[in-house]
Amino acid sequence: MYRTNTCGELRLCDAGKQVTLAGWVQRVRKMGGMSFIDLRDRYGITQIVTENEDLNAQVSKLGREFVIQATGTVKERQSKNAKIETGEIEVELQTLNVLNPAEVPPFTIEDVSDGGEELRAKYRYLDLRRNPLKKALQLRHRMAHEIRNYLDSQNFMEIETPYLIKSTPEGARDFVVPSRMNPGQFYALPQSPQQQKQLLMVAGYDRYFQIVRCFRDEDLRADRQPEFTQVDCEMSFVERDDILETFEGLIKTLFRNVLGKEFNEPFLRMPYAEAMSKYGSDKPDIRFGMEIHELTPMVKGHDFSVFDSAEYVGAICVPGIAGYTRKQVDELTEWVKRPQIGMKGLVYIRVNADGTIKSSVDKFYSPEDLKAIADTCGAREGDMILILAAGKKKTQVALGSLRIEMGNRLGLRDPKVYAPLWVVDFPLLEWDDETSRFYAMHHPFTAPKPEQLKEFYSDRKEDLEQVNANAYDFVLNGTEVGGGSIRIHDAEIQKRMFEVLGFTPEDADYRFGFMINAFKYGAPPHGGIAFGFDRFCALFGGQETIRDYIAFPKNNQGRDVMLDAPSRIDQIQMDELCLASTVKKEE
Repeated sequence: MYRTNTCGELRLCDAGKQVTLAGWVQRVRKMGGMSFIDLRDRYGITQIVTENEDLNAQVSKLGREFVIQATGTVKERQSKNAKIETGEIEVELQTLNVLNPAEVPPFTIEDVSDGGEELRAKYRYLDLRRNPLKKALQLRHRMAHEIRNYLDSQNFMEIETPYLIKSTPEGARDFVVPSRMNPGQFYALPQSPQQQKQLLMVAGYDRYFQIVRCFRDEDLRADRQPEFTQVDCEMSFVERDDILETFEGLIKTLFRNVLGKEFNEPFLRMPYAEAMSKYGSDKPDIRFGMEIHELTPMVKGHDFSVFDSAEYVGAICVPGIAGYTRKQVDELTEWVKRPQIGMKGLVYIRVNADGTIKSSVDKFYSPEDLKAIADTCGAREGDMILILAAGKKKTQVALGSLRIEMGNRLGLRDPKVYAPLWVVDFPLLEWDDETSRFYAMHHPFTAPKPEQLKEFYSDRKEDLEQVNANAYDFVLNGTEVGGGSIRIHDAEIQKRMFEVLGFTPEDADYRFGFMINAFKYGAPPHGGIAFGFDRFCALFGGQETIRDYIAFPKNNQGRDVMLDAPSRIDQIQMDELCLASTVKKEE
């Protein structure tokens, strides 16, 4: 072995021991006749010291990130460093061996680096040497370990499902893989193991889980990657509450064992309709108030055309910003006019510190009217009410976005505070005016609530829009971390779902015939859930972006700049796969 100990394990009790360490040179310092080396591996840093003239000469030739082996004796450190775990000791150098020299890295390997994001992504293997990324991956490992332990204790079996499956595009785009042995035919990489895990329930493996890689060809954000990891689970002979209780236990175990946080009370369960009406989002952040209040009946009939013509008028009360300047209010108005929000303007009501109430619509509403609005919104002295008006869902969503924006500006979204909840009773279907058809709110295997089967079999659009899914999402701090449902296990109900979604019987059979046939051979009642593991890790680490919690992530364009992928393949490969490209080759 190249080493007897790691750079993070030696303590004062090891004084007098002869040890051999190996690692990377963090830095070299010279003080008079003494030389110091900070030697680093993934376990920590140990200081190595020498006064020997010959060894000093060797140390002077070392550069940052040289890989070395050092042998010496552990001794108590005179100038102790409480910031590192090995700070009470140092190793008096006896022999030094350079295992591999290194070029000067393109950025400093420090907690706060001088390298930009793109540069560090290109040299990801160097970036991974930095403590923030090391701690992120250590957290990820710890969480995976705790998840496996908990699910094993609950009789779940870890089973791997295939990566090369059939493309069944419905929702996000598939990544497709051409088959050399079947010219003109393609596999797809799984967006989730949804169908396979349901078939495992048919096969009798009543508690399945997998920490699995999934793939979606979609536009990227801070919490999305083209390939990501799910904690994928399925259970048989269960109802909704059985699943929520089982996985609430998993979540509480992670909080307890990883973060040392206890949740003794059951998590809040909030219906989708309430989440939208109060928070304008199906993933509400309940760490702070600022709930939405509907004002529609209060504000109509005052000759203010914006409100009189709107389907819905709603407001949030923002604490402590009554002193905002006109410039600040105008900036908020421009913010809600952005294409991402899509509102035409913003109305405000100030509740000043002296109790007076002023508004941008004073000439349409009396002081008594404005006070009634302020009372409805729970406004106090020093607060400002922000009001939007348009269609109901559009306005609620816009107010929800504005609420989060104000929460960020006022520092109300503390990443060290955790507010978990379940959102339940989602609509089963979403109507799309552009294509004049229904789409599944979750996926086409989600079961309708059993008490609404009559409406589910109705031919009336209005009836189908009222049907709720037997589905649920786990939300943490305004982020959807997991979601699932009770599945359809009856072949006839599954056929009806495909019919409602506009599939012809032939198309449904071509895409999903194997599922319908499997249900004919004794499918048990079953349901499950999948957690976004990368998002979970980032939230536990107090971050919004998931990239630091993935060893080798892609950038915003879906590229691996370290490997320069995706890239072209040569003509021989193209010919073997019977492929031709319509993209003109660059010079």
